[in-house]
Amino acid sequence: MIFFHLNIKKTLENLLIQEDTDGDKKITIEDKGPKVFTIPSDIGDDYIVKGTYHLSNLLQELVIAKNEGKTIAKIPINHIEELPVDRVSRMIKDFFWSGLTRTLDEKGIENLINDSKNETLISNKLRVYVPYKDKIAYDYYKKLETGFPIEAIQLPEKITSNFVKSINSKPGILSLKLEEKNGEVSGIPFVVPGGRFNEMYGWDSYFQSIGLIIDGKIDLAKAAADHFQYEIEHYGKILNANRSYYLTRTQPPFYTSLICEVFEITKDKIWLKSHLKTAIKEYETVWMVNGKRLTKNGLNRFLAEGIGIPPECEAGHFDWIIKPLAEALNCSISEYISQYQSNELSNSELDEYFLNDRSVRESGHDTSYRIEGNCADLNLVELNAFLYKYETDFAKLINEEFNGSILINSKKYTSTYFLEKATIRKNKVDQFLWNKSDGLYYDYNFITKKQSKFIAATTFAPLWSKMATQEQAQNIVKNAIPLLLEKGGIAGSTKESRGLISDERPARQWDYPNGWAPHQMLIWKGLLNYDFQEETQELIYRWLYMITKNAVDYNGTIPEKYDVAVATHKVFSEYGNVGTNFEYITQEGFGWMNASYQYGLSLLSKTNITYLNQLITPEEIFTKTQNYES
Repeated sequence: MIFFHLNIKKTLENLLIQEDTDGDKKITIEDKGPKVFTIPSDIGDDYIVKGTYHLSNLLQELVIAKNEGKTIAKIPINHIEELPVDRVSRMIKDFFWSGLTRTLDEKGIENLINDSKNETLISNKLRVYVPYKDKIAYDYYKKLETGFPIEAIQLPEKITSNFVKSINSKPGILSLKLEEKNGEVSGIPFVVPGGRFNEMYGWDSYFQSIGLIIDGKIDLAKAAADHFQYEIEHYGKILNANRSYYLTRTQPPFYTSLICEVFEITKDKIWLKSHLKTAIKEYETVWMVNGKRLTKNGLNRFLAEGIGIPPECEAGHFDWIIKPLAEALNCSISEYISQYQSNELSNSELDEYFLNDRSVRESGHDTSYRIEGNCADLNLVELNAFLYKYETDFAKLINEEFNGSILINSKKYTSTYFLEKATIRKNKVDQFLWNKSDGLYYDYNFITKKQSKFIAATTFAPLWSKMATQEQAQNIVKNAIPLLLEKGGIAGSTKESRGLISDERPARQWDYPNGWAPHQMLIWKGLLNYDFQEETQELIYRWLYMITKNAVDYNGTIPEKYDVAVATHKVFSEYGNVGTNFEYITQEGFGWMNASYQYGLSLLSKTNITYLNQLITPEEIFTKTQNYES
């Protein structure tokens, strides 16, 4: 292996002066430098680095060495000339997962103390809220108060919506599982999405774990399940994220999928039994309580149970809906909000608006015109597909690992019981959500008793959970792929469903033209469940080509989401695009985007990986548009 020994400071300065013409401390296709950089050699010929990609690789390798405390970099030439797919995958495995890993203990609490979300009204301290029954955590964080600007606060035994509202002006982090060994307490690691996110998120954690398992980091995937279990036992649900204002809000359910995939590697039956019992508890208490997330027709909905304005939103986010109400009372927007939040005035329509707004956020699809304004009235396709998989996972695990039954608090659960539940759900999904004439699954409004007809990527979810028949799957492939397929993969919705965009009706990030990693991953697995091999290869290739090409052109950028219509990370919708704001080198990419890359590679054919490394466009490989109707 050939190495270059380079003075890091001098080489960095010269490289940036010559090639970083826009001064953003990256080397991208938008820079106007000569795209040729000479590395002098003491022996033999000088080495010439050519092109944006290789120059940005050199920049990244210098910074990696610098971050390791070196002044002289020993850079292997094969890292500068590394094939694009190999490099992206290696960076994810060797650097990004580490950059995304946190602990909520003495070693890791600095990340949270410095988090921008911790701006408070009355204190510069990080509030750490601890469950009522977790004495170990409370004592641990109380001790940390002497060395860190934190405040440990014990939660009440019963957490109500009114209580959560009362602490919205005092936001803080919620403790996660700690472990105690030989009298020493330490935090169990967890993986965050990236960028501004320093807390553990619900469905992000599952999709990240798919990539973690592929990359041999089973301990981090297992830790995610352990934290899920802790949240259910102490907070009553798997949280949207472990922030105080999320205490009334859960996330899309993937707990059984996570424990199944971890158990497949570890074969730890004691661990599995413990988690299976907790997952059944979550199923019964979060999802199957009549009148809450279970509706009268037997299907499920999201229903976040907070009160008032969601506090995590930036100032001004809801001005458009508050303004006419304030004007009607001849007061300012801030005055109206203050009076509404303090219950000095009431507005039932506004209450319902925020109920639906919170439920959108609980769904994970925040935000989308598919569910805006009526989310709590909808039996969503994906939620019922996810819960169908819970039921079939329960049946399979109980049958295969526990001889057909398991006892929980003196109640016996059998595999037959859950198979019957799954059959009932499938029949109801066919009745209410399946549209035979369109050959698509639609969300169902159980108030108006009508299907929504908003065409979204979520129509594929029943394939992922194996709830569809082969005929239904064939219809989805024939009808949905042509409607949703774009240059870079599957869009969140069709352009027609999204509707026209204007200043009064801005773009929503989960709609067209944006594409998201969890959708792609669910769709790939769903298609493979029904043996649609060729279609899966094309969808994976389009997605990975977009990621790879953007990383090659933009200094290794791996962002939160993409505009799949034009296959770019330059997304123009709410909240921007996490993972694009860095200098020199991205340290972490974005969690589920990293996972989608590793998962896609694990499924892509060797021939297509070769094409991908050569950056051959999807159009060159898939020369004719797939005729999915044939």
